[in-house]
Amino acid sequence: MNWNGVIPAVTTPFDPNGEIKQDWMKRHLRWLIGAGCNGIVPLGSLGEGATLSFSEKRTVLSLSCEAVGTDGVVVAGIAALSTREAVKLAQEAEKIGCHGLMVLPPYAYSSDWFEMKSHVRAVIESTALPCMLYNNPIAYKTDFLPAQIAELAQECPGLQAVKESSSDIRRIAALKELLDDRLHLLVGVDDLIVEGIKAGATGWIAGLANAFPKESVELFRLVSTQEDEQLWKLYRWFLPLLRLDTIVKFVQAIKFVQEETGTGFALTRPPRLALTEDERSQVKRILKKALSEPVLEPLPFPG
Repeated sequence: MNWNGVIPAVTTPFDPNGEIKQDWMKRHLRWLIGAGCNGIVPLGSLGEGATLSFSEKRTVLSLSCEAVGTDGVVVAGIAALSTREAVKLAQEAEKIGCHGLMVLPPYAYSSDWFEMKSHVRAVIESTALPCMLYNNPIAYKTDFLPAQIAELAQECPGLQAVKESSSDIRRIAALKELLDDRLHLLVGVDDLIVEGIKAGATGWIAGLANAFPKESVELFRLVSTQEDEQLWKLYRWFLPLLRLDTIVKFVQAIKFVQEETGTGFALTRPPRLALTEDERSQVKRILKKALSEPVLEPLPFPG
């Protein structure tokens, strides 16, 4: 299992009837892998996993494995209202051929460490697949503290990685202090990628990579190789776009960027609605500036 490098949390494209555009999604995933991404994470927050039926989730995982093949890893996002359904989805992901799991806390229920640990441990231990714990207290109201993650890592050999999305860069250092190299640490907030890698993370679950995979891969390479002059030039260019990954309507914003760049579709499933006119104008302004001053030659999306 390769937890290093850029592994985008991929969007789910919908047609006007709300159905998944399967052929387009496969083409998009192959494009990401061809740009140098090490794999993909379907069914995450950005993939609107909470709005998909179990059958649709199976479809997304199947087409993801078909599209990526042996050229990268498919890490299935595992989240549900109940532990029972999360375990069922994890086992289905293993049958389909996914390479790993990204394990989330329950969608709507947040409680104490005893209950949350029981939930994620049940999912981790339900398959032989390597697992990544997703810590996003802002979105899911459950905060897996470094000491708790260390406890879980000691008890669960299948836990191999952590996607840290608390927006607290000190968490990376705290996890390294407690666990050394026991777990792979991945940044889950786009506008902390440089700081996160410098603090010791070795992977990036990226959002804006859905529209700018080439720039994401190059940014990761530059920070990993400490080529600071080129790094800061690219980071300054990319940062206004990367900040779109941190707003409440990040799914709508990123999918809108995809539509504007010809790399996807802006349609989302309710309760997510289209951006307002003012919101679209703000995103367009950021995007227009970036496209007018490219640091790298754009990677065309296959027609």
